[in-house]
Amino acid sequence: MNYAELVTAIEDTCQTTETSFVAHIPDFVRTAEQRIYNAVQLPNLRKHSTGAMTLGNRYLSAPSDFLSAFAMAVRAPTTNLYTEMQYRDVDWLREAYPDPAATGIPAYYALWDDNTFLLSKTPDVAYNVELHYYYKPTSIVSASTTWLGTNFDSVLLYGALVQAYIYQKGEADMVTLYENQFKEGLALLKTVADGKSRERKL
Repeated sequence: MNYAELVTAIEDTCQTTETSFVAHIPDFVRTAEQRIYNAVQLPNLRKHSTGAMTLGNRYLSAPSDFLSAFAMAVRAPTTNLYTEMQYRDVDWLREAYPDPAATGIPAYYALWDDNTFLLSKTPDVAYNVELHYYYKPTSIVSASTTWLGTNFDSVLLYGALVQAYIYQKGEADMVTLYENQFKEGLALLKTVADGKSRERKL
């Protein structure tokens, strides 16, 4: 299902082409995509990025399309020794490493905000860093076709319909119906994603 087909399906199901409703369809779709991508980690939406830490700076910028971290590792610039870092939450890092002046090779990382990682210890040299992460794919609203629209259009449609019926102040039982169908599709998508992540690559 491409975006034009998705729009038609939403209009037909909601039985309206009223101007303000149609103007909000992109919002319904993007909200549905956000819910889906935050709930399911699709293996084909994984990227690899390399960069460098900054000496004396315990913060590291995330890629612009970052959604969630899969793994992070640090490489010493001279020996190229590869060390995988462990994820912890911010509170744990601040308690375990309260002094930002304590430097060394970072062993832990946390998500400080949507765009930044917190490292501990504070880097004592400009270590190279490798990040494996799930990225925010281009919305079907602007791309017209996406993996999700092609392979799991039903979960995208039901997710958008939930938002559309809420916008219309529709009957609660219809919102519940579409929410349940959305969740069923999401559960199936998770099963597929889990299976793909365990596929053996030959």
